[in-house]
Amino acid sequence: MKVMEYIEKKIRSEKMHMTLIDPDDQSPEEAARIAKEAKNAGTDVIMIGGSTGITKESMDATIKEIKKSVNLPVIIFPNSASVLSPYADALYFMSLLNSESVEMVIGQQVKGAIYVKKMNLEPLPMGYIIVEPGMTVGKVGRAKLIKRSSPQDAVAYALAAQYLGMKLVYLEAGSGAPEPVPPEMVSMVKREIDIPLIVGGGIREAEKAREIARAGADIIVTGTIVELVDDIEEALGKIVSAIKD
Repeated sequence: MKVMEYIEKKIRSEKMHMTLIDPDDQSPEEAARIAKEAKNAGTDVIMIGGSTGITKESMDATIKEIKKSVNLPVIIFPNSASVLSPYADALYFMSLLNSESVEMVIGQQVKGAIYVKKMNLEPLPMGYIIVEPGMTVGKVGRAKLIKRSSPQDAVAYALAAQYLGMKLVYLEAGSGAPEPVPPEMVSMVKREIDIPLIVGGGIREAEKAREIARAGADIIVTGTIVELVDDIEEALGKIVSAIKD
């Protein structure tokens, strides 16, 4: 089954949880341990990526170790075309829609397209939208941040993504954000689009995750929490249970 088919089938019956692992933050072996604990906690997909510091070598090594440990889909969450790996199941072929840099909107995608084909990676076309505070990804991506008080702007970008033929929309507050995307914004966006909505950034507590899921997010992404807690399985388990209730 293709990864996009897996996602579409899964969200017809329940909310999804994805765990983001940054190859720059630990060894491939440690990343594999995190992925295994995340799977035990009920996560549905492992995402691999980060804003800075990733090399193709670390990406390859991390994905290979994770694939030895878990049988979940592994999706690359790329910061550039230089980190693509043939060992993943798919990648977000994403455009940072509210970037002021053409390179982030389409430049890196052009550079990477031929390698996606050669590596036989499944591309998942996605509109990526950065919301305040944006954190590192907002700075690196030169994003003109969506203000938390302007959910209508997020709706406009999300609809543009859908009308351009993208299969997913991702609202991102930024890794380590003090607060996630406002639930009101999530709700407004979900009411207007017909494609799956992903929300990530600043979601570290079960209650916050439940609130975002109930607001309309189809998929919740958590990443920073796996670096902050000793018992990943317990912490993620609470979040996964909260969004799937």
